[in-house]
Amino acid sequence: MAELALSETRSFFKKTKIFLSSQYQQYSRVWKILRKPTMQEFKMVSIVSIIGLLIIGALGFVISVAINLMI
Repeated sequence: MAELALSETRSFFKKTKIFLSSQYQQYSRVWKILRKPTMQEFKMVSIVSIIGLLIIGALGFVISVAINLMI
């Protein structure tokens, strides 16, 4: 019984090691091709993010007002 549990534990750690190794390889591949965004790219991402936040906020506000009017 103890040998079975030990075998399962070893198998788990082996699978975990393989998974972490493959994840590390993928992350390191991405890290190698990263670069600092230009100011234009940064501004564009910021503007799109702000617009998205405003849309979500407005949608939440409209839903809140609609629910309060129904009550």
